[in-house]
Amino acid sequence: MRIPRSASALSAAVLTAAVLAPAPAHAAVTRIENTVQIRCAFTTQNQSSDWYFPAGTPKALVWLQHGFVRANDHVADLATEYAEHGYLVFAPSLPSASIFGCTLQNIGNNTDYLDNVADLFGKAADPADKLGRSFSDAKARAGRSGLALPSAMVFAGHSAGGEAVPYVANRLRTAYPQAFARLRGLVLFDPVKSFVGDNLGGALDGLKTTSLPIQAVSAPHGTCNNSGSGTSALQDRLDRPFLGVRLTTGAHTDAEGASTDGVGTLACGTPKAPNIAILQTLATNWSDGYLTGSPDPAYYPGGAYYDGLADIETLS
Repeated sequence: MRIPRSASALSAAVLTAAVLAPAPAHAAVTRIENTVQIRCAFTTQNQSSDWYFPAGTPKALVWLQHGFVRANDHVADLATEYAEHGYLVFAPSLPSASIFGCTLQNIGNNTDYLDNVADLFGKAADPADKLGRSFSDAKARAGRSGLALPSAMVFAGHSAGGEAVPYVANRLRTAYPQAFARLRGLVLFDPVKSFVGDNLGGALDGLKTTSLPIQAVSAPHGTCNNSGSGTSALQDRLDRPFLGVRLTTGAHTDAEGASTDGVGTLACGTPKAPNIAILQTLATNWSDGYLTGSPDPAYYPGGAYYDGLADIETLS
């Protein structure tokens, strides 16, 4: 079930939906469209945000961040899969252009803005703060008023979102240690390093001093992933035995799955159903392992599911 955001944003939602491929229906998941406040320089922006409610009590909160010049609609398929797997998913749309540097990808200096995004999660335990207010609105409209925002968190990001997520995680480490203690792991989907600055490398340098799990599902090198820049940064900066997989027949749009659109497929390739299934299966099961602290060996090298996969390369 999908409940739209406020009427003031409905026209924008209709225009967006007109260019999107329809995602499959998932009866057990409720999607609520609303907004979340994020500071931008001397202003506060009301950014589009989607909340996906699972049928039962959520295991954890997943922040799912889309890529450059994309929007939260484009990760609806993956968000729904996470929700069907028992997670409460928060998927905001973040700008790709701003005269104040309030952008997802670093096209000048976006670190102050990403610090403000980190503030959402750093203060998530306060129901009166920005993330808490957005959640309260969403759960009321979903008919889930008694639900509490989960304490445990998993961060997941696609493309430029795969750079923003580690940056925000590292910001929590340095500025909000109590919130960082509730962060269980990161899943990066074909991450892309910005041409400007070193947000990704710097974040990984900070996070490598921790035991926080970080894994990726990447595509072959291409234009849309800047020749695999984010995956290369992950391999260069993190000295860990297992960093994820590369889908050798994959596309940059695999994380968008059935919710990608013509722009995405024209520029970055068409996702194939087997690769979408692998990405979603690994992401959700890795996340489960982050929460329990006991990863299921089936989804790692040597495991039954993992070793049965064709057309993958192990990242290390």
